[in-house]
Amino acid sequence: MAVQETAVLIVGGGPVGLTARALLEGWGVRALLVEKRGELSPFPRSRLVNVRSMEIYRRLGLADRITARAFPPEYGRIRFRDTLLDQDFATAAMVGINAPVPESPVTGVVTSQDRLEPTLLAAAEAPMRFGVELIDLTEEADGVAAVLVDHRSGEETRVRARYVLAADGANSTVRQMLGIDTTGPQAMGGFTTVVFDAHLNHWSADQPAGVYFTAHGMFAPLYPEGGWAWFVPTPEDVAGADWSGLVSHALGSGDEVQARVLRVQHWVMNAFVAERFRHGRILLTGDAAHAVPIVGGLGMNAGIADVHNLCWKLAGVLRGWADPSLLETYGTERQPVAHQTLRQAVANTRLLLDVQSRRREQRQAGEAAPAHVELPWTDRYFAQLGLVLGVTYHSDAVLTDDSTPPDPSGMGTDYVPTAEPGHRMPHLWLTRDRSTLDAFGEWFTLLTPAPARWEQHVDGSWPVRIEALPDEHADLCGLGPYGALLIRPDGHIGARWRDRPPSDATLHRALAAITRSATP
Repeated sequence: MAVQETAVLIVGGGPVGLTARALLEGWGVRALLVEKRGELSPFPRSRLVNVRSMEIYRRLGLADRITARAFPPEYGRIRFRDTLLDQDFATAAMVGINAPVPESPVTGVVTSQDRLEPTLLAAAEAPMRFGVELIDLTEEADGVAAVLVDHRSGEETRVRARYVLAADGANSTVRQMLGIDTTGPQAMGGFTTVVFDAHLNHWSADQPAGVYFTAHGMFAPLYPEGGWAWFVPTPEDVAGADWSGLVSHALGSGDEVQARVLRVQHWVMNAFVAERFRHGRILLTGDAAHAVPIVGGLGMNAGIADVHNLCWKLAGVLRGWADPSLLETYGTERQPVAHQTLRQAVANTRLLLDVQSRRREQRQAGEAAPAHVELPWTDRYFAQLGLVLGVTYHSDAVLTDDSTPPDPSGMGTDYVPTAEPGHRMPHLWLTRDRSTLDAFGEWFTLLTPAPARWEQHVDGSWPVRIEALPDEHADLCGLGPYGALLIRPDGHIGARWRDRPPSDATLHRALAAITRSATP
């Protein structure tokens, strides 16, 4: 059997695995990605790239390309109707999607996963093998041995990797091989996605939306140039289903609109969090680690944040400036976020069902659709902005600010920018078109109003860059004239010194502590 060596084996070629491939390549880490499907998925699946994910893609140089193929901002809205062809009785904006927000230099987009994935695939040159499935996995002393089978040729290949990153979905083969259990509601029902063509501009062009919730399922435009998807609970008689007729009935168009069905996919809505995200040298990410209901568009984006958190740590270990024990902080930091994300997605679903339930009661009473139904949430789309930008990490890879104890409450639904350690560094303009977030990448960043005072403390043991923080931002960050923020490669604040460093070894000790390396 042929043997291949790689630093990281990525299992699963969806957005999370593809993003990890691009992030690792930026660090110069050799990766091999395998995907058991013969090609990228032709189904739309996830529909939303939120503002935090777009910040990550901005850093990878992909944001403009993703935006160019996505819907314009006016589609960043949800609409509630009895049928797609009726008027709205309620509507809400997707905050951070429908218009810029002052808290970020980018805007999220409505786009289909099958439109996103080709852009991610082209973002890196690391090998990707389609039609190749993982069939065996064995941990060894200094790595992991995997056996892969090529479904086209039947050939088996043995791969030795230093680490394995599992991004192989809610039914993860890797998670099952490891015997890792999950907690949560689990399967929440079977659903069907019907991709179809129909002439619907007459009813949608003047009131665009990324999602239309109706009494007969959820409708979504797929691409700016056309195409639609219908998401509905799977009927009992799947084999005998007349999908064109069902779609036309759900549209409420009678014979006026004919739907031409292109593809049908049946799937299960899962809701769980894995009991652990790491098993030795094998790490779970994305839906393999946490599967959340689709309402609110949180699942894929949480997976993108997973690998953004993980890949710099893998790079540090593989390049020698971080101890392998740093990888323990991946689960410590991301598992609480997964639980909060799941809770929010379940709350989103309940909010949606509340609107539909009240309208159903009105219909049963014979009432016409009102001009407006009060929504059970504010104008923050399902109150998720705090969860998107306000993620806070508490782990050994964050040095707590002595003067400010950590907030035990964790993330809320509101986002309040803060420069406390553990939080995402707030977006502040360094120049007219350059954000603080643009200063972060394949290195640690020291943000300070006094770069000259800190230059002598950089010794080359870790990748570190010093960036001047304009004086007008120092107070907002809680810094005196000689203070500094140490930003991790994932944009989260690792340490803060409100004024001058206590000693010449201050920065060295902080980096050693964050990366679990030996202190001087």
